[in-house]
Amino acid sequence: MAKSKQIEWRKITPHPVILAFGPEDYLTSRTIRSVREQLRAADQNLDVQEIDASDYYAGQLADLTSPSLFAEPKLLIIRATERCTDELIADGIAYLEAPTPDAAVIFVHSGATVRGKKLLDAIRATAQAAEVLCPKIKKEAERAAFINAEFATEGRQITAGAVRALLDAFSEGLAELAAACSQLLQDSALTINEEIVDAYYGGRVETTSWKISDAAMAARPAEALSQLRHALSTGIDPVPIVSTLASTLRQSAKIFGNRSVTAVSLGVEPWKFEKMRNSIAGWTEDGLARAINACVEADAAAKGAERDADYSLEKLVLLIATKGVK
Repeated sequence: MAKSKQIEWRKITPHPVILAFGPEDYLTSRTIRSVREQLRAADQNLDVQEIDASDYYAGQLADLTSPSLFAEPKLLIIRATERCTDELIADGIAYLEAPTPDAAVIFVHSGATVRGKKLLDAIRATAQAAEVLCPKIKKEAERAAFINAEFATEGRQITAGAVRALLDAFSEGLAELAAACSQLLQDSALTINEEIVDAYYGGRVETTSWKISDAAMAARPAEALSQLRHALSTGIDPVPIVSTLASTLRQSAKIFGNRSVTAVSLGVEPWKFEKMRNSIAGWTEDGLARAINACVEADAAAKGAERDADYSLEKLVLLIATKGVK
């Protein structure tokens, strides 16, 4: 039996049926945008419709893809297929037998549930369909690869230092990281370096969080506290700061006393692994345990368990900066 093609999201082209599968909303949106723009470039009269799979009723797929009086091409986006109705499963499988000419249907499935598996299996077994995987890009190595690919696709260069600066500045949402790459691509410099990134994004919230973490782990308490107080005074929520510190402590705990751990096993870049391994020097097992416990308390305080979350956060930063020594 013929199978659908699995295509990287940057290379997707219009197909009668496309499955955008995975939890990363940004990659899903890029996939949809790319298909929509390609179809609209071919015909400005493209008719675009969106529906939610949980609201689907019998016959709707045929109605929305059937040729119109003016025969304009159609793009139908069916979101949240992981919550689809039984009617969509039945109609979707039937549609795969004879997709409407001049129509493209994009099924969006987050992968959060197995709901709609029969429909997914049918799509994946159809030669006219294409699947785009949209996994969460969490590991630092994956995010670095994403940045490099954004620039390589446009034939531009970015230094390793600039990649590191972007990773520090945008530690969470992929959409913001991609937007930053897009803005930097507008810069006239032949090569994007760390100084250019800092000029654009040196004041980012996430940059502040990682600078606090870096200063604390480097045993620079005055600098760490200064960075923290500046962040809090400018209205930055303490929750993401605690999250950054927690991430640093978790990775440090994995490195501590473990000679077999590598940058690959941690999912970080080699330069960062070396930095983390150096910063763990001087810590003790008890010190790490105290810092991790203090991080749990600071997280609870930041989320409303205490009135003065800032004080708990300051205690945590100082404890990390003294390598867990009270």
